[in-house]
Amino acid sequence: MNPGPGAPNYPMASLYVGDLHPDVTEAILFEKFSTAGPVLSIRVCRDMITRRSLGYAYVNFQQPADAERALDTMNFDPLKGRPIRIMWSQRDPSLRKSGVGNVFIKNLDKSIDNKAMYDTFSAFGNILSCKVAQDEQGNSKGYGFVHFETEEAANKSIEKVNGMLLNSKIVFVGKFIPRKEREKELGEKAKLFTNVYIKNFGEDFNDDKLKEMFEPYGTITSYRVMNNDGKSRGFGFVAYESPEFAEKAVVAWNGKEVDGKILYVGRAQKKAERTQELKRRFEMLKIERLNRYQGVNLYVKNLDDSIDDERLRKEFTPFGTITSAKVMSEDGRSKGFGFVCFSSPEEATKAVTEMNGRIIGSKPLYVALAQRKEDRKAHLASQYMQRIANMRMQQMGQLFQPSSTGGYFVPTLPQPQRFYGPTQMTQIRPQPRWAAAPQMRPSGQTAQGFPNIPQFRAAPRASTGQAIVRGANLSARPITGQSTMGPRGGPLQQAPGPASVSAAGRPGGYNKYAVRNPQSQPQAQIGMQPAAQGVQAVHVQGQEPLTSTMLAAAQPQEQKQMLGERLFPLIQRMYPDLAGKITGMLLEIDNAELLYMLEHNESLKSKVEEAVAVLQAHQAKQAAVKKD
Repeated sequence: MNPGPGAPNYPMASLYVGDLHPDVTEAILFEKFSTAGPVLSIRVCRDMITRRSLGYAYVNFQQPADAERALDTMNFDPLKGRPIRIMWSQRDPSLRKSGVGNVFIKNLDKSIDNKAMYDTFSAFGNILSCKVAQDEQGNSKGYGFVHFETEEAANKSIEKVNGMLLNSKIVFVGKFIPRKEREKELGEKAKLFTNVYIKNFGEDFNDDKLKEMFEPYGTITSYRVMNNDGKSRGFGFVAYESPEFAEKAVVAWNGKEVDGKILYVGRAQKKAERTQELKRRFEMLKIERLNRYQGVNLYVKNLDDSIDDERLRKEFTPFGTITSAKVMSEDGRSKGFGFVCFSSPEEATKAVTEMNGRIIGSKPLYVALAQRKEDRKAHLASQYMQRIANMRMQQMGQLFQPSSTGGYFVPTLPQPQRFYGPTQMTQIRPQPRWAAAPQMRPSGQTAQGFPNIPQFRAAPRASTGQAIVRGANLSARPITGQSTMGPRGGPLQQAPGPASVSAAGRPGGYNKYAVRNPQSQPQAQIGMQPAAQGVQAVHVQGQEPLTSTMLAAAQPQEQKQMLGERLFPLIQRMYPDLAGKITGMLLEIDNAELLYMLEHNESLKSKVEEAVAVLQAHQAKQAAVKKD
């Protein structure tokens, strides 16, 4: 590629690919673009939260010539039923925002698409970008944009194409004017107008009466009452010769009563101007309403189907004066959320503190201050980015964390749970990660390369046939009343005191291949115990230790399953017959509170008792209905 003088260079050989189908992935793009030459990288841009495709991607080639070949031969090729739009990637937005070489075209025929417009305007110079505006169904809106490399090419296209027939329609081609400049221009025009709009008069109003009313204020060039089947539609227009006459008419008649109706007389506006003004007014009203209810309006979700406006108000009344309480519904059925507005922020704060997580009906409520949709999206995006950053920091810290005795670095990322049968145990020789205490070293054995680190074989299966091998979720504990054999047939010594030493020589941790004998080992404790790296983890018999890092890395549905697997055995000890129902009810609560409940048995017990009370009340209600 040899650009002319003043034209931009593209040393990175990077292409922008737009108008992509939502299902197009990096693999599909690689398969297509690799035919043009070696591809360095491909990235489909996605939404930060939903991870859905935004409809465009970047393709980086090794050689600029390959990128140019792809641009020339693949532009507007269909991909999953949609023609893709390729152009050179512009990393610097100043070129796009400057408006240099940018042309606006309107009154386009609906049959003209991106390719047809590109073919038409490419005769005037190199095109950076070409796009016909489309609606949600992919139909042309009748206007588009062409961005040339040079201002000379843009001016030439305006000179040659403006006023020409394209598919039997006369098109307008002019220099692109940014939105801010257009709004400024409209504001200046608003001060000078000759066309007057009149509305809110009766059906008997006609053209002659309109002329009679407005003729005294100046020379009229045209006037018209809009009608339908001979009856007035209640509005019309009067055009004056000069802006001074129009302004006098507006001052004289606006707000005056005619035939028992108050007239509106003002400047006639185009549809775009009216839409802009209405939008501005709506935004101002919305901001005013939000400021008025800032800190006092509560959002309540996870409502039971039986809760209506009256019940919602009754539940929140003890916390202060309620100005409004509304359960959102559709076709007479609750949508599961609503709003409660208090008279002061203090009352609202107290209600959030007391009612969030409380079970009303059969579900625990979620209560928080109401937010604008934009603020809520920004908050969720911030939380997501913070969580990702924390996960990366934790992983980096775990990858390079020194041993307390060995002095070398080891990875300690969470490992998936694995189960091994007795025949497989004889083949497993786990490589130890931590230096062992001196008394743990088998006599006459040293690990090659690491003289302080012993190598262990799995303990042989107990003669009773009941030794069980678990995955990375049980710590080796002292076994009393039975001799445990070491790797060479000798007894495996245990460190005295309550602190146990894992079978791999790792103090206070858990061993991936720990062996226990259910006949002699004490029952595994369920609760919070220190994990290998000081991160708090939930240990449940038969389950992988659960840490906050693991929970944050999982999908929302998987998070609930992980928490439910650890809640169920705890609840089953209290209420064996109701464990399933109670677990399902508690899983409606926020994940952070569920983790707190797993750490603090009293909190869990309180919530379980509350859920049992709700279930008993529901059963009693059903029994009473059947009896009647």
